[in-house]
Amino acid sequence: MVLWRLQKGKVKAYKKFKVVWPIQVYVMKFFFLLLFLMAAKDAWTELIIHTGDWNPEVAVAWCSVAAYTTLSSLGIFYSLKMLPIMMSMLLYKRWWLFFVVYPLWGTNQLEGTATGEWAKIFIIIVIPILFMLWKYVLNTFILGRD
Repeated sequence: MVLWRLQKGKVKAYKKFKVVWPIQVYVMKFFFLLLFLMAAKDAWTELIIHTGDWNPEVAVAWCSVAAYTTLSSLGIFYSLKMLPIMMSMLLYKRWWLFFVVYPLWGTNQLEGTATGEWAKIFIIIVIPILFMLWKYVLNTFILGRD
């Protein structure tokens, strides 16, 4: 498959990433943008306006989210290079759904809880899973092929 890109006013064939479909890249860019817009505001606001002593675990969490969203902003422009950030998001959300949500869901204790509300947000990881560039990830990040 040949992708096309605009380079200095000319459209050129771009064959380097044969396994990447343009729609996949655009969906990844959109999710990087969502990650940045939705989580960065909360994280940076909390870090900047916080007063008093920090709970160390809470501080680590907010600093991690701030770092994560800062790196996700690079994914808007360099989607293929920043795929490990997207993979990290997929992993932590899947683990959270499995270890936190699934036990509550299995015992009918999820409905009407804050965890249940978060689960509704986290369940959208299905979309990036479907559009993830899995063959590219395998070739580039796991097998080390270019």
